[in-house]
Amino acid sequence: MNGAEALLRTLVDGGVEVLFTNPGTTELHLVGALESVPEMRGVLALFEGVVTGAADGYARIAGKPAATLLHLGPGLAYGLSNLHNSRRANSPVVSIVGDHATFHTAFDPPLNSDIAALAGWLRGPVRRPEDAAGAGPDAAATLAAALEAPGQIATVIMPADVSWSDGGAAAAPVPPRPASTVSQKVVTQIADVLRGGDTTALVIGGTALREAGLTAASRIATATGARVLQELYSNRVERGAGLPAFPRLGFYPEQVLEQLNGVDRLIVAGTKAPISFFAYPDQPSLLVPQGAQTHILAEVGQDAVAALVQLADLVAPGTTAEVTGPQRPALPTGALSLQNWADVVAALLPERAIIIDESVSSGTALAAATAGSPRHDVLMQTGGAMGDGLPLAVGAAVAAPDRPVVALVADGCVMYTASALWTQVREQLNITNVILNNHAYAILRQEWSHFSNRPGLASPDTNPLFDLTNPQIDFVGLANAFGMPASRATTAEQLADQFSQALAQPGPHLIDATVPPAA
Repeated sequence: MNGAEALLRTLVDGGVEVLFTNPGTTELHLVGALESVPEMRGVLALFEGVVTGAADGYARIAGKPAATLLHLGPGLAYGLSNLHNSRRANSPVVSIVGDHATFHTAFDPPLNSDIAALAGWLRGPVRRPEDAAGAGPDAAATLAAALEAPGQIATVIMPADVSWSDGGAAAAPVPPRPASTVSQKVVTQIADVLRGGDTTALVIGGTALREAGLTAASRIATATGARVLQELYSNRVERGAGLPAFPRLGFYPEQVLEQLNGVDRLIVAGTKAPISFFAYPDQPSLLVPQGAQTHILAEVGQDAVAALVQLADLVAPGTTAEVTGPQRPALPTGALSLQNWADVVAALLPERAIIIDESVSSGTALAAATAGSPRHDVLMQTGGAMGDGLPLAVGAAVAAPDRPVVALVADGCVMYTASALWTQVREQLNITNVILNNHAYAILRQEWSHFSNRPGLASPDTNPLFDLTNPQIDFVGLANAFGMPASRATTAEQLADQFSQALAQPGPHLIDATVPPAA
């Protein structure tokens, strides 16, 4: 067994089933090893940002890591943007990066770079076997590190001669360190806070946004009157009829401060106290009301769900959760608007759908519209780096081929990783891509309004750098170029018809939905 085979066999024995890749010359022996390790499915992408975003989406739905295989430092650099999003989502990813042969790097060939420094930016462990015998043990340790709660990106750098040399052997899986539990003392202290009569808010995130955590939070709110809010960007939220639904924290500081107005005590579970996404003049960075006390029930990486359940049993014994009843909007009519496109999706959303939400400024009506739709999951872009939506859809569809995936992606975001459409076609993934096309960088126009009273800023409506109409992007033609069926909708009736048809047919589809920019 050579080093490449030892690496892949170790990962397969540890439960890894998928390798997303855009390989190069230094990775050829790893590509060849896929033939001797057929349990590992190789999925090709044309751009590294699709590779890394797909691994993120896969991990969020499968609940376990995929591996990525990238070409040297420049390949890793191309993939870093969505690895950043993965890090913020706490997604477990095994990142394999090929390197020059150990004896070749001393000559500083053109593609030579400090791969360890690039990988270290992701704050996860980095390993580099120096011979084939080390490939298996390093793979096992890397996988265990990726799975360490709450999940992280763990990197193994594979020199080409380590991959091609004999002397490798599969290593036994290394058990990952589980999530730490919250002490009973902390739970009891938080229960006392809730019983104290002060106005209290509970902000939940991470795994607490799935059924068990949502149910416990609802019981707590019902019994104590605490306001429950979910973190702004979450890696996975379970939503729909039969589940409790809570509002998300707002994007802008003034929105969050209004949501928390009058709060004396803020409890956080599975996330951090709210902060502003960006800094703005005369606005605070920490968005906890002045004078309010923050209490941590569960840190990120601790078992927030178990802590919430224990807390609910203390303060809300016998209390049942308040859940959302089944309710869909009526199918709307007329020209597409920021409200009615969401109503169309909510009215027609199938059972067990996976929504990818990178709708940015066009998606403000989505959560309310889909609250009573059949149960579904929502994956969000978590780190603020645009271009995650289409790759997340690839990974989610690979992880759950029996579930329909609906990717709701803003037009500007599409262009970062448009080649994900090619991978969707190649793998015949059941993805309905709805491109929310407002022909503008509307989010930047919104941001501009927060600085409009500053000197030197002209109107965002006249700034050509926010305009995407010159030239207009033909998303239907773009999809067709990748072999994907596509259509264009300008009315709610057209969107409903095209959305229904796309869901009814196997394979990927694209709908270019023309919507107005947010005010």
